[in-house]
Amino acid sequence: MTIQNLKSQNLILFEVISGSRSFGLNTPTSDTDIKGVYYLPKEKFFGLDYIPQVSNETNDEVYYEIGRFVELLLKNNPNILEILASPEDCILYKHPLMERLQLGDFLSKLCKDSFAGYAITQIKKARGLNKKIVNPMPKEKKNLLDFCYVLNGYETVSLLAFLKENNWNQEQIGLVNLPNSKGMFAMFYDENKILGYKGIIQKETSNEVSLSSIPKDEKLMGYLSCNQDGYSKYCKEYTEYWNWIEKRNEDRYNTNQQHGKNYDSKNMMHTIRLLQTAEQILSTGKLNIRVSNRDELLDIKAGNKEYDDLLEMADQLIASIESHYVTSNLPEKPDEEKAVQTIIKIREELYK
Repeated sequence: MTIQNLKSQNLILFEVISGSRSFGLNTPTSDTDIKGVYYLPKEKFFGLDYIPQVSNETNDEVYYEIGRFVELLLKNNPNILEILASPEDCILYKHPLMERLQLGDFLSKLCKDSFAGYAITQIKKARGLNKKIVNPMPKEKKNLLDFCYVLNGYETVSLLAFLKENNWNQEQIGLVNLPNSKGMFAMFYDENKILGYKGIIQKETSNEVSLSSIPKDEKLMGYLSCNQDGYSKYCKEYTEYWNWIEKRNEDRYNTNQQHGKNYDSKNMMHTIRLLQTAEQILSTGKLNIRVSNRDELLDIKAGNKEYDDLLEMADQLIASIESHYVTSNLPEKPDEEKAVQTIIKIREELYK
């Protein structure tokens, strides 16, 4: 099922322009994101081929099956509530049956956790980008040998430095496990390449050292320590970093580089916007996604605020949210039974 299939079969129930344009935060370089709601052909819905979501390759066009849409509304999912709250000038199409899903039936105190939790996720993203910017990783990947050390008295020496100093080849080294000592190995050397030692690693991509069978009375050459956990952590960070490099939005990255604050300013803008939205819902019982503080939020996006100041601003908003949560007249959660009856009636109309 593709978006084109949905449209060609007239399965679309709701279609809106979302994201920055619906928030009133768009600039000349902003993308146009499309979100929507659809229903499945009768045979797919009643059969075994239920499809809860359809999107394009770049995920800037996402459509939700109406049952999934209502399920997420009941959870006060921020993205889904914002779709239902789309301003009139952002609605591209609205089936009459969608009038039965009223925003006021879904707003609840759940938004404290759903919006604020999402905002905290954005803060973590900003911190993650800060780490990537400040600590770039070389393209040449290390191997397990870089995480091995040789004991030298009360100190340790890098294995690679040790090999170079002694003019040894790692392929001629034999290792034996030391009992009750994680990552520690007795080390032997086959000067004449006749003992069949397996070396420390057998290939560049090895993620653990090799063990060898050592003849009796062979001379012990020292002890090797291998930080395999450190190597695994490095491999994960290396993969994450270079995936980020491959997929990052260059314009957005360059903006973050230019303002020099070492955080993802767009994510921080959305963090503040989400928290302000949660504050609005709990204090007024309503949701208007078209922002009234466009200049302030775009100033954050441009990187004109210090990171610590933004965190303080977020803390103040969280405190305000907690305060309004106590006094809010909103229900603890949406009326699930009412929502279920509404979706049943909508489906009955669609499939009659």
